[in-house]
Amino acid sequence: MTEQNFTLKSYTSNVENGSVKWESPSNIALVKYWGKKENQIPENPSISFTLSNCKTITEVTYKKKEGNDFSFDVIFEGENNEAFKPKIKTFFERIETYMPFLRDYHFKIKTSNTFPHSSGIASSASGMSALALCLMSVEEDLGIDYSDEYFNQKASFLARLGSGSACRSIEGELVVWGENESTESSDLFGVKFEDEIHPNFQNYQDAILLVDKGEKQVSSTVGHKLMYGHPFAKKRFTQAHENLSELKDILISGNLKRFIEVVESEALTLHAMMMTSMPYFILMKPNTLEIINKIWQFRAETGSNICFTLDAGANVHVLFPKAEADKVYEFIKTQLVVYCQNGHYICDVVGKGAKKIG
Repeated sequence: MTEQNFTLKSYTSNVENGSVKWESPSNIALVKYWGKKENQIPENPSISFTLSNCKTITEVTYKKKEGNDFSFDVIFEGENNEAFKPKIKTFFERIETYMPFLRDYHFKIKTSNTFPHSSGIASSASGMSALALCLMSVEEDLGIDYSDEYFNQKASFLARLGSGSACRSIEGELVVWGENESTESSDLFGVKFEDEIHPNFQNYQDAILLVDKGEKQVSSTVGHKLMYGHPFAKKRFTQAHENLSELKDILISGNLKRFIEVVESEALTLHAMMMTSMPYFILMKPNTLEIINKIWQFRAETGSNICFTLDAGANVHVLFPKAEADKVYEFIKTQLVVYCQNGHYICDVVGKGAKKIG
């Protein structure tokens, strides 16, 4: 499969108007992607749990127009949002080759999240994947008939050009992105993990502790660029391949103890890369570390299979088997919520992927 497979070669543009609506979830990487080549190609493979409750809901209304410029409005959480427009314009420019009808219509993009924007939850992943899916539905409205497999592949391919991790939000429960020797995968789009997952990892839980709901000090885009020339980059990329290979076996065998070790090591390695780049930066907060230490203490005292992971931010994703949900949520309420901003946390679970809702 190459980029050319996703080019729309002909279409009928006499459709005057229409409306489509999708919801797409965020995802949380277990093996982290950090560093990219040109055209949003990852330097290393990654694998993620697709979430369920943390999602973006996007409705795109389109109407035939005159002129040859991109034309769109963005309404975020019920209000016009000019700040999002440059990113969406860049996205349209990147995908125009594959969707040449974009200049034929004016688009009204109404979008909202079920979680705080720019809070360390991957809002760009859910947001760009939801928009890509809506545009794929517009493409179908123009008379293009696709198989479900091709539809999802192209949606993932397009989403990647908006935000790399967005390509992992189309399907679930586990999605691999980036070529590697241990799984069926591609640099161009996310691929559903097809091996049978051990019951230990089915319906896995993710409690997201909102340590800091503000804007990140350093964007992920800037952070990725700092991997160029990073003294530890080559070793990190090799490590990610090795960890993905091992995690595949873990997910099949059900080895919870080794799952914890790999996932927590990956989270800390991600932040180690940030702290050792030039310029260097720290996105964890003091309360992030307090939560991590409390999790380690709780695990040692109770034998729980609780563990943590982090995205490029201060918030903590607390992962645990469904069988331990009552015990872990009691622990969160009594010992961890004090470290969350305004006591806020989100209860989530591994989900099945995006869904068309209109």
